[in-house]
Amino acid sequence: MTAPAQPPATPDLLYSQDEEDLRSAVRALLADRADAPTVIAATESDTPYDPQLWASLAGGIGAAGLLVPEKFGGQGASHREAAVVLEELGRSVAPAPYLTSSVVATETLLALGAEDGPAAALLGELASGARTAVLAVPFATPPAGAEAALTSRDGTVRGVADAAAADVLLVPTADGLYAVEASDPGVAVSPLVPLDLTRPLAAVTLSGAAGTLLADADTSATAVRRGLLAGAGLLASEQLGIAEWCLTETVRYTRERHQFNRPVGSFQSLKHRMAQLWLEVVSARAAARNAADALATHSPDAPLAVAVAQAYCSGVAVHAAEECVQLHGGIGMTWEHPAHLYLKRAKADSIAYGSAGSHRQAVAELAELPAP
Repeated sequence: MTAPAQPPATPDLLYSQDEEDLRSAVRALLADRADAPTVIAATESDTPYDPQLWASLAGGIGAAGLLVPEKFGGQGASHREAAVVLEELGRSVAPAPYLTSSVVATETLLALGAEDGPAAALLGELASGARTAVLAVPFATPPAGAEAALTSRDGTVRGVADAAAADVLLVPTADGLYAVEASDPGVAVSPLVPLDLTRPLAAVTLSGAAGTLLADADTSATAVRRGLLAGAGLLASEQLGIAEWCLTETVRYTRERHQFNRPVGSFQSLKHRMAQLWLEVVSARAAARNAADALATHSPDAPLAVAVAQAYCSGVAVHAAEECVQLHGGIGMTWEHPAHLYLKRAKADSIAYGSAGSHRQAVAELAELPAP
């Protein structure tokens, strides 16, 4: 007799006390080391990110190893905790290679299933924050486009996020996944001028670079898809952080700014706009948390949850940033005010790991699949 099908587990969209404690630690660090003037100054420098901030975030707080099991030197946490870190990084738009190294590259290595050898050793280095790695594919590559992103050790890959400061490049080829040292003589990393100056892009040119083969073609293809899926899913949490900061800052400003002897936030039309934005942010939180929980629990519905989150959160982040710039009036258009940083990050994120349109297409395709 066939056992009755078990109902799907209800996703947990709330934050645990441990997650709130992690949020407090990360927010305090970013408030001290990555306030608005500091981030704006960083965009005008030649340094991709602050090494001291990264050392404190990755090693001091232990954020870099959240996804890495304890046996490899990590924290043994989950995507839920990593999502909290990305929410706070979105709130501050701090330049840090967390999404690319501690999520995408780390998840790709974890998916190889290696218990020892070079992949396991690299995982330990990434978990400690001593080194960073990036997946050498264009930042716009969606999870479903992993096969199309295959390259070779002789060629150029454009638009690789955080490649300028990475120690290791994970290069997916038709032969398998290679770990290539960024300092190898056969590697040339040329910085590009991105829209979002807080997340640098680069063109990576490989000319017969030596590399260490980590996995064969089939295993690496699955691993790259998993890495991109985690990146897209947790990017929604970064977009949530962007939207929350924009809403909070706009409400604060419109309470303080007066016209006709009244706070501009008391005008009915602005109340309606901010109320609508609040509803969008609340919905974005539910979508982002659902994606993080699905990834953390290895739910079979994780691809659908990620696609839904990206299809929705991308637009919310952009809308919130646009409203923030406009409702700040003239000051919102200045370089000194951080609103432009959030608008640029939101716009750049809206095409990272696939556009909202590509994720809507993924939702349509996944929704047509028969129930397992």
